[in-house]
Amino acid sequence: MSAHQYDEGHTVAGWTGFGIATLGTTVAGVGMCVVSAPLIGGGLGIVAVSVLVTWALHLTGWGKPPGRRDRAQWGMRVRDPLARAGHAGCVGCRLAGRGRAAAEYTAEERAVAYRESAPVGETAG
Repeated sequence: MSAHQYDEGHTVAGWTGFGIATLGTTVAGVGMCVVSAPLIGGGLGIVAVSVLVTWALHLTGWGKPPGRRDRAQWGMRVRDPLARAGHAGCVGCRLAGRGRAAAEYTAEERAVAYRESAPVGETAG
């Protein structure tokens, strides 16, 4: 059990983006050390790819919306049930043409979405 009683937002989208961005900054850093414009440009290109990959994963449900979530949604293997409709206040969802105000989600929509969001390989109980 975690010592924290809140979701820290660790997601597949976040960690994948972090890994790719780390690789990109490493390549750019090596380019700075050896004074190589192609390496610096390549590293910055990899960082740009990390942003796009993170965004795509977020939109497919492997990222989480900003703010607090139910405890059942804390796991990293749990896909976000509300991703298809978009998240209220999420810049990435708005850029993709998604998103509605939080008040527009009915209690029934939220309940059904969370019931359907069992971790990968498990069933909702």
